[in-house]
Amino acid sequence: MPESQNIEWKVSWRDEYLKWICGFANAKGGRIYIGKDDDGHVTGLSDYKKLMEDIPNKVLNHLGILCDVNLHEESGRHFIEIVVHPYDVPISYHGKYHFRSGSTKQELNGAALNEFLLRKAGKTWDDVVEPSATLQDIGETGIEAFKRGASNSRRLPSAADDSTQELLRNLRLLKGDDLKRAALLLFGKDVRAFFPTAYVKIGRFGSSDADLLFQDLVEGNAFQLADLTLELLQKKYLTAPVSYQGLHRIEGSEYPFEALREILLNAIVHRTYMTAPIQVSVYSDRLTVWNEGTLPDNLSIEDLKRKHPSLPKNPVLADVCFKGGLIEAWGRGTVKVMEECRRHGLPEPRIETIAGGISVTLFKDIYTEELLKEFHLNERQEDALLHWKGEGRIRSSRYKERFAVTDRTALRDLTELVEKGLLTKEGEKKATLYVYRS
Repeated sequence: MPESQNIEWKVSWRDEYLKWICGFANAKGGRIYIGKDDDGHVTGLSDYKKLMEDIPNKVLNHLGILCDVNLHEESGRHFIEIVVHPYDVPISYHGKYHFRSGSTKQELNGAALNEFLLRKAGKTWDDVVEPSATLQDIGETGIEAFKRGASNSRRLPSAADDSTQELLRNLRLLKGDDLKRAALLLFGKDVRAFFPTAYVKIGRFGSSDADLLFQDLVEGNAFQLADLTLELLQKKYLTAPVSYQGLHRIEGSEYPFEALREILLNAIVHRTYMTAPIQVSVYSDRLTVWNEGTLPDNLSIEDLKRKHPSLPKNPVLADVCFKGGLIEAWGRGTVKVMEECRRHGLPEPRIETIAGGISVTLFKDIYTEELLKEFHLNERQEDALLHWKGEGRIRSSRYKERFAVTDRTALRDLTELVEKGLLTKEGEKKATLYVYRS
């Protein structure tokens, strides 16, 4: 039985392990074995009789909870099993809250602690009343945009006839006559007056992350923020590729519009509104959207690539966005992004957890004459990438033959393409392939 999210092994008892018990109680429960080494082998305890009395008392006195403390014997050696049950209320140790995540114990602070305490109270951040807000802080622009979306999507057509107060009440955005945080995020006149990080920051970068060329801030309520951001991206940050059908000029987009909109909406609905804004980083070959906030414990990055349960961090906010026609309610947002990129012949987006948040990166088709110029390639390298693009791979022997160069020159050229991230090397010696990135 290996160590895991719910199991911990300790050779001997230390009072600091009360923090581990606290972490298990605040998570999904677990077991701590005292008298076992890191490989799970029984090392034995000489003071097991005293510990059988001390541990339950210390757990009760310091944590205020009860645990099952069991004595076991194996090959004449004694060890203790502490069974910790999950608790619905928050458990603290000397005023500090600990939480078991994966196979590690974390001390909760800041936004993580706030979210944890709300969850234990059966609340979410967006469902909390904002005491200083009044109906005067709600703007009609967002309200009217919602009514149009609710009518067009046929999810709440009756909203068209509601007054502002009736609509807020029907959307569960009021508690009594007090506004909830979600109401201000969705329809506030000045959202940042209440939540300073509720905006989007866009930056255009050059050759590296240190090379910031220009930047903008996009402010507005959550119901309109995605479209305002898209509008600025299209006007200032993205180049519209032009094609023609007969005499008709057709302007496209560097990235699928629906994919980018879906990513922004997901960031708005699922983010944590505590520390940092949504950040959109635009490069010559990719675009990344980052938002603060982690995935739910029972969802993984791989789960996002297929249909999965919808588990919004801000369920009140998500419900209104759904009724207003902005989002789906079936956990298909990221699947839709994947499908849109495939439909436009672009590489699969990269989804990862970075710096306490979720990052989604869209990639261009970089194997075009225009973009390859930015990598400062020699003529052979550029010609090769365009020539074998359809096959998706290059062999050294064919490279050597096409350009009438030596083995050494071919190897140097292809190695440089690998170092620049344009190809990846697979196999060894004669079986080596240089594969286009997907």
